[in-house]
Amino acid sequence: MDALSELLRAVKLSGALFYKSSCSAPWHLDAPPSKMFLPYIRARATHVMEFHHITEGTAFVKVGEETTPLAPGDIVIMPHGDAHVMGAGAGGQPIDGDAALPSLWAGKLALASFGGGGEVTGLVCGYLACDGELIKPVLAGLPRVLRVNIRTDPAGDWLDNMLRHALAQAAARTPGSDVILAHLAEVLFTEVLRRYLLTLPEGRTGWLAGAGDPAVGRALAALHREPAYNWTLDSLAQEAGLSRSALTERFTRFLGQSPMAYLADWRLELGAEALRSTSRSVQRVAVDVGYDSEAAFNRAFKRRFSVPPARYRREARSRVPAKLPPPRTKVRLAARARA
Repeated sequence: MDALSELLRAVKLSGALFYKSSCSAPWHLDAPPSKMFLPYIRARATHVMEFHHITEGTAFVKVGEETTPLAPGDIVIMPHGDAHVMGAGAGGQPIDGDAALPSLWAGKLALASFGGGGEVTGLVCGYLACDGELIKPVLAGLPRVLRVNIRTDPAGDWLDNMLRHALAQAAARTPGSDVILAHLAEVLFTEVLRRYLLTLPEGRTGWLAGAGDPAVGRALAALHREPAYNWTLDSLAQEAGLSRSALTERFTRFLGQSPMAYLADWRLELGAEALRSTSRSVQRVAVDVGYDSEAAFNRAFKRRFSVPPARYRREARSRVPAKLPPPRTKVRLAARARA
């Protein structure tokens, strides 16, 4: 899992919003695509993932024609940001999540009348914001709905209890609770990916499957830990504990490209992210991602993105959506009450 840890350090996941609610059947929520949340995020981000943790009761989540049942302890993530329907029971007036989003973000949405008075479902919901390009290798191999249960072992119970405690502290406005929740969001996402990886059948390919392979995982971890290092196929094969030919064959089988081609692509993605999010000069960015000269970086960058770095930076910044005024606190919790 070291490869996943190293990639997520570069992605810099952040928790944008958390809230908890108690919903009584029947209840239904029509959630818009997660990208609708981007204008509400202060940090620079291009992709948002929504997650739901079932603390009690049952529910379902539906994306397209696929319906997934949910039980206590389940965490469900829509990694690609799909619109979805969530609920329990038949009938009831659905809540328009798109229309409710501004009120939720402003801390004005109390779910006191949410539901029809039947069986209660306890929810902890949140959003994970990140750079969509940097996390693309992981997302490419994930389904539209990713569900795991964290109450199957002591580690999951610890996360479950810690999240409950952090939310209680946030509701009491304890200092530092928003920071704790933001880190917990990243921990939960990593834990979901780890558990999903452990369930992958033999023969699966993709970035996560490669990260789970001992040799390929070591190579990926090394590349993501030190992308600017002067890697050669020899040094990377030594890191992975394989011959050059064996590493190339195995790496290509999982990721669809050779190790050195993957490194070249990742360096350019890191360079593009630096151009979008920092004021570092093009020359500094080139050196930071492993290029010997600005000219070499310019040539490679233009081949990959069709425009030179300076123009890419101008165009990327012109596309940044206007941010809405932030709420008074980073963490907002919807009131917990039954209908």
